[in-house]
Amino acid sequence: MRKLMKLFALLFFLPALVRSEDPTLNDDVLGLIVFKADLKDPDVKLDSWNEDENSPCNWVGVKCNPRTNRVSELVLDGFSLSGRIGRGLVQLQFLRRLSLAKNNFTGSLNPELAHLRSLRSIDVSENSLSGTIPDEFFQQCQSLRAISLAKNSFSGMIPPSLGSCSTLAALNFSSNRLSGQLPDGLWSLNGLRSLDLSGNSLTGEIPKGIQRLFNLRLISLRKNQLTGQLPDDIGGCLLLKSLDFSENSLSGTLPDSMQKLTMCSSLSLHANSFSGEVPSWMGDMRNLESLDLSCNGFSGSIPDSLGNLMTLKMLNLSGNRFTGSLPESIVSCRSLLEVDFSRNSLMGNLPAWLFELGLQRISLSHNNLSGVIENPPTGSLEALHENLKILDLSGNLFSGKIPSDIGVFSNLQLLNMSGNSLVGVVPVSIGELKAVDAIDLSKNRLNGSIPSEIGGAAALRELRLQNNFLSGKIPTQIGKCSSLTTLILSHNNLQGPIPPTMANLSNLQTVDFSLNNLTGTLPKQLSNLIHLLSFNISHNHLQGELPAGGFFNTITPSSVSGNPSLCGSAVNRSCPAVLPKPIVLNPNSSDASGAGPLSSNVRHKKIILSISALIAIGAAALIALGVIAVTVLNLRVRSSTSRSAAALTLSAGDEDFSHSPATDANSGKLVMFSGDPEFSASTHALLNKDCELGRGGFGAVYRTVLRDGRPVAIKKLTVSSLVKSQDDFEREVKRLGKIRHHNLVALEGYYWTQSLQLLIYEFVSGGSLYKHLHEGSTTSSLSWHERFNIILGTAKSLAHLHQLNVIHYNLKSSNVLIDSSGEPKVGDFGLAKLLPMLDRYVLSSKIQSALGYMAPEFACRTVKITEKCDVYGFGVLLLEVVTGRRPVEYMEDDVVVLCDMVRGALEEGRVEECVDGRLQGEFPTEEAVPVMKLGLICTSQVPSNRPDMGEVVNILELIRCPSEGQDELS
Repeated sequence: MRKLMKLFALLFFLPALVRSEDPTLNDDVLGLIVFKADLKDPDVKLDSWNEDENSPCNWVGVKCNPRTNRVSELVLDGFSLSGRIGRGLVQLQFLRRLSLAKNNFTGSLNPELAHLRSLRSIDVSENSLSGTIPDEFFQQCQSLRAISLAKNSFSGMIPPSLGSCSTLAALNFSSNRLSGQLPDGLWSLNGLRSLDLSGNSLTGEIPKGIQRLFNLRLISLRKNQLTGQLPDDIGGCLLLKSLDFSENSLSGTLPDSMQKLTMCSSLSLHANSFSGEVPSWMGDMRNLESLDLSCNGFSGSIPDSLGNLMTLKMLNLSGNRFTGSLPESIVSCRSLLEVDFSRNSLMGNLPAWLFELGLQRISLSHNNLSGVIENPPTGSLEALHENLKILDLSGNLFSGKIPSDIGVFSNLQLLNMSGNSLVGVVPVSIGELKAVDAIDLSKNRLNGSIPSEIGGAAALRELRLQNNFLSGKIPTQIGKCSSLTTLILSHNNLQGPIPPTMANLSNLQTVDFSLNNLTGTLPKQLSNLIHLLSFNISHNHLQGELPAGGFFNTITPSSVSGNPSLCGSAVNRSCPAVLPKPIVLNPNSSDASGAGPLSSNVRHKKIILSISALIAIGAAALIALGVIAVTVLNLRVRSSTSRSAAALTLSAGDEDFSHSPATDANSGKLVMFSGDPEFSASTHALLNKDCELGRGGFGAVYRTVLRDGRPVAIKKLTVSSLVKSQDDFEREVKRLGKIRHHNLVALEGYYWTQSLQLLIYEFVSGGSLYKHLHEGSTTSSLSWHERFNIILGTAKSLAHLHQLNVIHYNLKSSNVLIDSSGEPKVGDFGLAKLLPMLDRYVLSSKIQSALGYMAPEFACRTVKITEKCDVYGFGVLLLEVVTGRRPVEYMEDDVVVLCDMVRGALEEGRVEECVDGRLQGEFPTEEAVPVMKLGLICTSQVPSNRPDMGEVVNILELIRCPSEGQDELS
């Protein structure tokens, strides 16, 4: 108590104490104790800070000047402190260094810190500070040389007064939310050696005058929204060692003045829109160690002068329009470790010198390279082979065989030769790749069998051999690859059974053996693979019963189709009953009564008849009890519903909504978030059958009218027994009620009793998308323009929900409503959170009632349900809108799954035939085909392969407004 009273006095009388002339009073002690009073110290790191001491010089994180005994440094990095950076630090008049990085400080930056005349360095990076950077902070910085506000949440513009802080040598505002243009005064800080403004939202052009920063060593403007060209005078920064302008929208050619940057060791212009040829003077920047020009529009040949860069370690020219062949001069770059020339239009053979440099990474994917891939050189160069970790030659025109000595790259982690014209067998030396993580040899012309030596690749996680001409059996040694998560062998000629050793692959997630000639039964042990997300064995000759349990209880019919002898619920074909062997009586024996064989047989039949009768009677009794129980429960629910509806009372409330609190067990609580809470109809008519609009997974929906004449829709929840407590229910519903978006059905209120819950929504007059697609006439069908708007609007609504960390869980065409202007409005979002726990089996049966929309991960308890489930449902919905067909359609002898149908049509080159026939050719192919491809990407079996909804919106907008980005979907 004594310490608390003393601290209380310090807080309120600090100004007076500071003015005191008492020489025994230490301003530093007072300032630090006041600073500590504003903090939370969960790890008790500041326990040594004791206000009873006369000096703080022995306190943790405090350093004093030995001559003056005053605090000169305060370093509390990574102390897990939280709270605000209070005024106490202003008392540390001799403080030279303040570092509070990697904590949880909140609030804004205190401009009074700039009043510390001795302060040279301030670092508050990696906290949770917010607000704008105060302009007055830099108006009075008298001796500040370094400031870092990185990795916080500062917003607004960079203050113009920054230009008056002439002593600054290091400035780091990276990873915040700063916007606006670069201030003109920035280039007047001619003492700057390091400038980092990356990871913000800065716009506009880079102003001229950067050459005045003649002391600049590092500049990073990465990941902003800057436009225009590089300033012509950038070559004036002669001391620059690192320049990073990547991930902006800069354009034009490279200014010639850059050739003066001979001290530059790192240059990154990745992901901009630069064009033209790479100038030959790039080879004069002889100190370059890292050169990244990827993802731009550079064209022409790769200049031979790059061979002059003797110190170059990383060269990335991917994602451009380079032509010609790889310049042999690069063999002179003896320091090279990584080269990436992927996604260009390079031609010629694979140069042998690539394997003579001891590279760690070689990526030449998606070019026009051709010829044979030679065996790596031997002799004195063999030691260099151990360096290679990534070899990606995919998407070219290579022919011939895979090098038989591929195993010499013993530390290889990725081998990708897919999408070429390679022939011959998979070399046995592939088993020598002990460290390989992924092997992709798909889409070639390989033949022969899968070598049993594959079991030696113990670290292998992904094996892709699809779309070849492989034959023989799946080797049992595959079971030794215990790290496997992905195994794709589809579109081959494999024979024989699926080896039981696959059950040892406990990490398996994705398996595809479709379109082979596999025979035999499925090993029952496969049901123990708890991580499975996809298991496709369609179009083989497998037989017998599917494994029971786990993933196989919910396997999709399309994954097992085309196996006429398979049986089980997934293929809608019952398995032959396994009957017990008949009891055979000894004809020479007799019972105690002396009955002969004939009487024994009769008695046996009677026993069998009795057992059958007992089973039938028991089953009938259980059914009868179930019917009685359901009837009683229905009567009780109806009675409760009637009482609750009749008890609805309405009265004006306070705050921003109206409510009437419950007064007894039979009265309810009504809350309206805005507007007049009274209904025009009497309360008992709210749930009138005549007003019913439809029924869904959560309950029935009714239409009624407010007193002001505005119609609303009321959803009566039918999951009352699963709903959380009233407090949790109301908290969640109010959260959903705050969500507003042009393409979302607004939640306007709710009604609560223990046995009845109602949700009150805005009324959307145009009906559901399902009715427009599947119940409308041919003449009134939606046009392509209307369908595209519905797809785009739905995507925007989901993207908005995901930004708010809300998962829809129940997306389907009956939950997308169309308003009077043709705009889509998505309803039923977020309702799964009203349940006490997110049980995916409850979701799949009660919520995702429409078969075909449910993502495959719902079937696996160990896989986290994320926003990617909504992406899957959206992909199905997209295909439904374009084709006009239901997600799953049942024919007389077959089940047609929409995703599989469109995917098959795409592979056969007839995807345009899938567009709804009611459009009668009145649709743009250049939009319809990419849209359907997007739908297939969204319905990928692996969640990580699906895009985010924000990316989906961007792609759709690119499709409608064609640009180069559209090529990605072509």
